[in-house]
Amino acid sequence: MKRNWILFLALVALAGCGAKQEAKKEEKKAPEVIAVRVEPAVARTLDKSIDVTGTLEADEQVNLSFEIPGRVSGLRVDFGQQVKKGDVIAELDRREYEWQLERAKANVVNLSARLGMKSPEEAYPTVTAAMRQARANYDDAKSKYESAAKLVQSGDISRERANELEKALQARQAVIDSARDEMNGLIAQLRAQKADLEIATKRLADTVIRAPFDGGISAKLISPGQYIKDNTPVATLVKTSPLRLRVEVPESYSALIRVGSVVTFTTDAAPGKEFSAVIQKLNPAFEAKSRTLMAESKVAATDGRLRPGSFVQVKLVTKKSDAVVMVPRSAVYSVAGLNKVYVIRNGKAVEVRMAPGAEVDGYAEAPAGAVAAGEAIAVSNLLNLVNGAAVRTL
Repeated sequence: MKRNWILFLALVALAGCGAKQEAKKEEKKAPEVIAVRVEPAVARTLDKSIDVTGTLEADEQVNLSFEIPGRVSGLRVDFGQQVKKGDVIAELDRREYEWQLERAKANVVNLSARLGMKSPEEAYPTVTAAMRQARANYDDAKSKYESAAKLVQSGDISRERANELEKALQARQAVIDSARDEMNGLIAQLRAQKADLEIATKRLADTVIRAPFDGGISAKLISPGQYIKDNTPVATLVKTSPLRLRVEVPESYSALIRVGSVVTFTTDAAPGKEFSAVIQKLNPAFEAKSRTLMAESKVAATDGRLRPGSFVQVKLVTKKSDAVVMVPRSAVYSVAGLNKVYVIRNGKAVEVRMAPGAEVDGYAEAPAGAVAAGEAIAVSNLLNLVNGAAVRTL
C-alpha cells in the first residue's frame, strides 16, 4: 500500500513538470513586441540629377614667342604675374632691325627719284623724263624722214640718204621702247622695295611681344641676354576668366543633356561652395575610348579659388520638379552593403530596400512606389528589427 502511494506521488510530480515545460514552450512561441519610435515619410519635389566628373580649363592658353631671331634685351614679366591686353611681355635688341628699316626707306626714296616722283606715296608715273626726251628725238627724226621721202620722189635727195633717215627713225623708236621698259622695270623694283620696307617695318615691330589678352603668366621660359631663334617660346599666358567647364557625360545619359541644360558643380578647392553653369556646347561625337560625350560651359571666375586644371564634381539635372517620397536619413539601416528602412504597417515592420538617390535636409529618397507619403518609418531600435517583426510605436 505504501509503495502504491509513492508511485502515485511520483506520477503527479512528473505531470506537474510536464505542464511547466509546456507552459515555457508556449511562452517561447509568443512573438516579442519591439518598441520603436517612428517618423512619417514626406512628399517632396526634387530636380532629378546625375553626378559626373569634369575639369576647369583656361578659356585661352598660348605660348608667346618672337617671329624673328635676336638677343633678349628685356623681360617684363615673371611667373604668376597678372597682365592686361597690350602689356609688354618681352623685347629683343632693336638696332639691327632699325638699320634694315632705314636701308629699305633709302632704297624706296632712291627709286622714286629715278622715276621722277616727288614722294614714294605718289601714283606711279606713266612717262619719265627719258621717255619724253626719246619722244622728242623720235618726232624730229620722223619729220626729217617724211621730208626726205618727198625729196626722193623729186630727185632732190638720194635714196641712200632717205634710207639713213629711216633707220635713224627706227633707232629713235627703239630708244622710246627702251625708256618705257626701263620705267616699268623701275616701277617693279619700287614695288619690291616698298614690300621690303613693309617687311622691315613689321620685323622692327616684332622685336616686342605684347599680351594678346588679359591673363596670368604660368611659365617664364627665357632670360634677359639670351639669344633665341624665331618661334622660341618665351612665356605661357593663361586666360583665367571666364573658365571652360568640360563635363564628361556617360553615353547612357547623353540623351538627357542638351545646350541650355543647367549644371551645378563643386570642387575641393572651394569646400562647401556650389557653383552653377549652363551648357553651351556639345561635342558632335563620343570619345572613342571612354564612350562619353563632352559638354562645355563657360564659367565666370568670380571666386579666386576656381583655377584652370581643377577637378570638379558635376551634378547634371536630368528632370526638373519630379515628385518623390523621402524618408528620414536616420531610418536608413546599412548592413552588408545594403541600405534598407522599415515601414510600420498593421503593427509589423516591413523591410524596404533603398536604392541610391537624392539626400536633402536629412531625408533620403525612397524608391518609386515603395513607400507612400505619411507612412510611419522606424527610426529607433533598428538593430532588433527584421522583416515582419511585431512592433509598437512610442
